[in-house]
Amino acid sequence: MSDDLLDSSQNDFDPERFLASTSQQPGVYQMFAGNGDILYVGKAKNLKKRLSSYFRATGLTAKTMALVSRIARIEVTITSSETEALILEHNLIKSNRPPYNILLRDDKSYPYIFISSGEDYPRIAFHRGAKKKSGDYYGPYPNVMAVRESLAFLQKTFRVRPCEDSVFNNRTRPCLQYQIKRCTAPCVNLISVDDYRVDIQHTKMLLSGQSDELIKDLAISMEKSAENLAFEKAAEYRDQITALRNIQSQQIIEEGHGDIDVIAVVMRSGISCVHILFIRQGRILGSRSYYPSTSLAENESELLSEFIGQFYLTHQHRDFPREIIVSHALDSEDVLQKALQQIANRQIAISNQVRSHRASWLRMALEAAEQNLIAHLHAKQNSLSRFAALQEVLNLDEMPQRLECFDISHTGGELTVASCVVFDTRGPLKSDYRRFNIEGITPGDDYAAMQQALTRRYTRLQNGEGKLPDILLIDGGKGQLGIAKQVMADLAVQDVLLIGVAKGATRKAGFETLIDGDTDKEIVLSGDSPALHLIQHIRDESHRFAITGHKQRRDKKRTTSSLEDIPGIGAKRRRELLRHFGGLSEVQKASLADLMKVEGISQHLAEEIYAFYH
Repeated sequence: MSDDLLDSSQNDFDPERFLASTSQQPGVYQMFAGNGDILYVGKAKNLKKRLSSYFRATGLTAKTMALVSRIARIEVTITSSETEALILEHNLIKSNRPPYNILLRDDKSYPYIFISSGEDYPRIAFHRGAKKKSGDYYGPYPNVMAVRESLAFLQKTFRVRPCEDSVFNNRTRPCLQYQIKRCTAPCVNLISVDDYRVDIQHTKMLLSGQSDELIKDLAISMEKSAENLAFEKAAEYRDQITALRNIQSQQIIEEGHGDIDVIAVVMRSGISCVHILFIRQGRILGSRSYYPSTSLAENESELLSEFIGQFYLTHQHRDFPREIIVSHALDSEDVLQKALQQIANRQIAISNQVRSHRASWLRMALEAAEQNLIAHLHAKQNSLSRFAALQEVLNLDEMPQRLECFDISHTGGELTVASCVVFDTRGPLKSDYRRFNIEGITPGDDYAAMQQALTRRYTRLQNGEGKLPDILLIDGGKGQLGIAKQVMADLAVQDVLLIGVAKGATRKAGFETLIDGDTDKEIVLSGDSPALHLIQHIRDESHRFAITGHKQRRDKKRTTSSLEDIPGIGAKRRRELLRHFGGLSEVQKASLADLMKVEGISQHLAEEIYAFYH
C-alpha cells in the first residue's frame, strides 16, 4: 500500500502533520523535492520512529539537514516485515538512483571462468552475466584482467580449447593455438577423449583450489610415464608441476577453505573507502575498492549496512559467498542476513569477530582500504589545486567545474575516430566519455573530423543530453580552435570558454601554448605549473581514448593480427612472439624487457612493438 501524504504542488512540508498520521509498522519511505525528483529512499522497522529522527531539533549532520531542507513530500509503503522492507528499499534505489543514497557506479556482474559440460571436448571461456549455459562456473574474479591472466595460465599449462563451438565444429586443420602449444587440437582429433578428459579434470582441480592434490596426481603420472619410457609425456607433466609450483609461490595467502567476501570500510574527511577481498576455495582471487558517492551514514556500521545491501541485493547476477566478514559490527545484521538468504536461497553468515587466517584477511582488507583512501584523498586534493591554478591562469571569476577535451585518431585517414573526455574537480569522469566514428569526410581531414565530432556532441547537449562544460579544450592550434568557434557559434552555444592547446616549437610535453578562444591571446605556462599538468593530463587522456577507439574499430574490420602492422615483424617473429607470450593480448601487455627476451627480437624491434601498443 502506498500513501501520497502531501500533494507535490505544496512547497511547505509540515512534518508534525505528516508524523501524526504515520504508521508504526515496518516499511519503506521515499522523500521527494518540490519539483518531484526523488531525494532519498530508506527503510525502517518502525516508520514513525525512524522518520521522526529526521525532524529533531538537534543532532543532525550537515548532509541530513541539507536533505530535510529540500523535502516537499514523503511517500511510505507498508511491508509485512523489516526484511521485506530492506529488499524493496534496494530495488527502489536501483531503479530511481536517489542522490542521497549510496550509488555504486559499477553495476556489472563479476566475471567468471566457465567450463562447459555434456561434450566430449568441453571448452574453457570467460563468462559474465546469467549462468544459463550447462557447465561449471569458477569465480567471481574482481576484474576482467584477473580472468584473462588465469585463462592464459590454464591454456599454457593444460591446453584446453578456448574456441567457440561454431569454430570448433568446422575446423579441418589445427589453428595457431595448437602451433604455439596452447591447445591440443581436439577439433581434428589429435588428442583422445580420455586424455582430454584428464586435462579438463586437472583444470577443474586447480580452479577449485585443490592444487596440492593436483601436484600429487601429476607427480604420479610423471613417474608412470617415465617407467613406461614415455619421456616426452613425462616432460609435459614435469612442466605442469613446475608451473603450478610457481603459481603457488606467488599466492599471498593459501590458508583455510570456503567462499568468503571480506569487506572493510574506512571513513575520513567525509569520504569513505570500502575494500573487498574475494576469496574462493581458500584462495584470494583478487580485491577491489569502492568509494561510495553519497551516504547519510554517520558511522562505519551504518555505511557497511547500506553498502552490503546495495552491493548484493540490487545486482541480479551477483555471486553470493557462503560467508561475509565485515570490519565493523552491523546494527541490522539479522535483517540483512535474512534478506541475503532469501535472495540467495541458502544460508549466508555475516561475521565480525574472526580469528586465525580470517583475521589476517580482515587486517589485509582494512590496510588496503586505509591506503587506498589516503591515495584517493590526495588525488582529490591535487585535482582541486590544479583546477584552482587553472582558474588563476585564465583569470576566471569562479573555479571551473567541468572540462571537456577532443582529439582525433586515424591511420592514414582510415577509420577516423574522435574522442571526448570529461574531467571534473575529482579527476576523470569516465561515465561521461564519448567516442564518435567519423564518416563522410575526405580521409585525413582532421578539421572536418573535428567539426563533425563537435557538431554531434553539442547538438545533443543543446537538446538536453548531459551538461555543457565550463571549458572546452581543443588539442590543436588556431586552425582547430577556429573550427570549434565556428561550430559553437552555429549551434548558439554560450558560456563555454574555448581553449586551444598547441604544441610548442619543440613539440615536447611541458612546452605547450594555450590559445584563448575569446581573444586569440597566447598563454605560455611554466613546466611546473599545476594548471599545465591538468591540461596535459586531460589532453593525454583524450589522445589515449581516441587511439583506443580507433584501434578497436580497425581491429574489427581487419581479420589479420595487429602484429602485421609493425615493420620488421614477419611470420616467423610473429610466431615466436605468440609462442613465448601465449597470445596477442599478452604481447600487448608485455614490458620492453620481456619483449627483448623473445628469440629474434632485438632491442630496436622490442621498442617498436612496445611503442605500437602503448
